[in-house]
Amino acid sequence: MTSSYPRKPRPGDRVAVLSPSSGLPGILPLPYELGLRRLREDFGLEPVEYPGTRTMGSTPQERAADLHAAFADPEIKAVIASIGGDDQITVLPHLDRDLLRANPKPFFGYSDNTNLLVFLDNLGIVGYHGGSVMVEFGRPGALHPQTAESLRAALFIHGEYELSPAKESGSVNRPWEDPRTFDDEPELLPADGWTWHNADRTVEGASWGGNLEILAWMLMADREILPPEAYEGRVLFLETSEEMPGADEVYRILRNMGERGLLRRFPALLMARAKNWSFEQPLDADAGALYGRQQREAVLRALAEYAPDTMAVFDVDCGHTDPQVIIPFGGRIRVDGTARRITVTY
Repeated sequence: MTSSYPRKPRPGDRVAVLSPSSGLPGILPLPYELGLRRLREDFGLEPVEYPGTRTMGSTPQERAADLHAAFADPEIKAVIASIGGDDQITVLPHLDRDLLRANPKPFFGYSDNTNLLVFLDNLGIVGYHGGSVMVEFGRPGALHPQTAESLRAALFIHGEYELSPAKESGSVNRPWEDPRTFDDEPELLPADGWTWHNADRTVEGASWGGNLEILAWMLMADREILPPEAYEGRVLFLETSEEMPGADEVYRILRNMGERGLLRRFPALLMARAKNWSFEQPLDADAGALYGRQQREAVLRALAEYAPDTMAVFDVDCGHTDPQVIIPFGGRIRVDGTARRITVTY
């Protein structure tokens, strides 16, 4: 299936802000309100909330109704997720495919929103992996310049955009309940560049992927995953969350994708820089670096066994990373191994 890019919003347009997963804006308003303010003041967009946006525990049917209302409203020019969660898979059966297909809009979100991005991709609608209101727009202190540049390009421009490796990166968070958290930007550390594997060619194709843990759940539920041959020639991109799956778990998920005949269909893989800190696992810098190396080794092991010809790029700044670049889901990506360049089409 060939996906098409929905029409982009313009400054002054109304955009929907939804919580298709968790209604965290209702109990953690500080980053949410900051994100809304930046949407208005820095990006010139007018956010529109829906009944479930600030509601914890809303039903899957209620969240689906919010999505339907946002996509069907001709005044809404884009849909942006407030944050992720862990049960969006329960919303998918309640979505009206015909309504969404007839009213394509740019959708921004990641993590649990991988569910919706896969769903929209199956309808032929390009989505945008990244850019949640509470995390990227509501980042303490200021948006990271690299994140802001990618967000502006993905929101407003249709065309090619060359990614570049971040010179600094961070995973440490501070509590959103504390107003002092938002006085200063997060502390970042110097970051290594991308690491390339099998980088002897150029691969270009439509992207597919998202959060690895969510994709595993979708595969387990056999929800929205097409036969392996449907992904032939696409560019796979993967990232892991603050739940920090161990290297063994990452390997097992990829192994099972290999056993399904899925992994070898992708001639190129973009693997995100691993999120290596959480409140439950507050790793120091050395332990965090080790976590990232072990994850890379797990991915390389799975590729060696199931997709030995696949080209891979590690430590791409997408997903649960700071800074974060937006990946077009279903959009074109060119991975030039010889020149060590990655270009996406927004």
